[in-house]
Amino acid sequence: MSIVTDVIAELNAERQKIWLECPQEIVNMGKGIIPRRTGTHGQYLSTLMFAESEARTLSDEVLWGIIEASETRTLDLVTLQVLVSQIVGYKAAFFDFVGMPEAGGFVARYVEATQAAVSLDEFLAVTRAAISYVNKVHMWVDAVFPWGVTNGFKRVDA
Repeated sequence: MSIVTDVIAELNAERQKIWLECPQEIVNMGKGIIPRRTGTHGQYLSTLMFAESEARTLSDEVLWGIIEASETRTLDLVTLQVLVSQIVGYKAAFFDFVGMPEAGGFVARYVEATQAAVSLDEFLAVTRAAISYVNKVHMWVDAVFPWGVTNGFKRVDA
């Protein structure tokens, strides 16, 4: 098996594992247990905000955009690999920073697999597995986010 095949299997297995059960690192993050102690002045709300926005943008914008661009067949594989390495590689590190080192590890494995892809079809297959996994991570981050806190910040009519 190739690394691409291995990572697709890893991402699919992890997505299945977390389908109905929130990953412990996300449960912990929702309780303020942040391994890197990220957050200013002893609070972790900003960390949750960063985690939510990073997960959302990775799935809804970055990976989705990469799939859409790849499917046009107008970008070469090397260009796509460079984009993933630069943009998604950063996201993997940021997942770790905000309290999701395991999720960050899976995203880093995705980046590694894209760099080893030898065809656009392989690249797309691993990217589709990644977006499916990251979408589930994003859903769980949304589930632990204290949305009620936002009620203290109602818009005011101008």
